[in-house]
Amino acid sequence: MNSDNRIGPPAFGSEREMLRAFLDYHRATLAMKCEGLTDEELRQRSMPPSTLSLLGLVRHLAEVERAWFRRVFEDHDAPMVWSDEIDFQAAYDASGSTRDEAFTAWEAEVETSRRIERAAGSLDLAGYQPRWEGEVSLRMVMVHVLLEYGRHNGHADFLREGVDGTVGA
Repeated sequence: MNSDNRIGPPAFGSEREMLRAFLDYHRATLAMKCEGLTDEELRQRSMPPSTLSLLGLVRHLAEVERAWFRRVFEDHDAPMVWSDEIDFQAAYDASGSTRDEAFTAWEAEVETSRRIERAAGSLDLAGYQPRWEGEVSLRMVMVHVLLEYGRHNGHADFLREGVDGTVGA
């Protein structure tokens, strides 16, 4: 991996500043875990029969960003990125994907999520979450997506180590 250029979250700040900073830190962590690898290395799977790979995680988190920001607060009918149905597992199979394809989609979804969050008057903004069949707050969505990144960045640690032995933050 290249040098760590992530901006660490502040020790003090408002609830919104903290949620935003931690979410951006975890987004940067995922990108850092993928730095310097070829498409083939990014597609390297963890172990059979799993289709989990670093590129699959990037694809999956693009779906997560879309499902939890765009589809909840902006366009309930927006199609998912890689599946006709809401199938988060489908994104893990990155066998035919490239870094450019996956990162372009992920970065676009991250920017949409940031725009939605910054435009919201408060963390109490309500949106409809179809899978839960009810309303959720922006606060809840940010916490949920932050937990998704935390969980999957743990997977990324092991995947990266398996690809080239690199370990660390």
